Amino acid sequence: MKMTWIVAALLTMAAPAFAQNRVGAVDTTFRLVGRNDRVVVDRYDDPKVSGVSCYMSRAETGGVKGSLGLATDPNRFSIACRATGPVKLIGKLPDKEEVFGEKASVFFKEVRVTRLYDQDKQVLVYLVWSTISLGTGGSAFNSVTAVPINGN
Repeated sequence: MKMTWIVAALLTMAAPAFAQNRVGAVDTTFRLVGRNDRVVVDRYDDPKVSGVSCYMSRAETGGVKGSLGLATDPNRFSIACRATGPVKLIGKLPDKEEVFGEKASVFFKEVRVTRLYDQDKQVLVYLVWSTISLGTGGSAFNSVTAVPINGN
């Protein structure tokens, strides 16, 4: 009984924290046991900017560890945010705000999306970046995209 509770808790911790919509997935590596490695595409709608959706692709590790949510996903991702309707700010936006976060390992790594507001050009810049697992060293990986507020 205790083991079932521990596995359920680990699976809950490994689940995406804010994925609104899984658009699809493509298998990249066959795994004999467990699910295959894959690239997934998720859509995130900015909660403070109506009419903006971000599409993020990222690698997910398969196999037994990946199927149980115990694998650390690699730092491979890309982001594209687009106006999917009239862009309207909901309230006052700060110059910098984390808008999405998703676990990439059970304990130490996350993929995050931070919105930067370039008031001079009236553009929203979305930066996807990863935290680094303890002991791995190196720098955080990142990707950037931008959406004009006035449709310019």
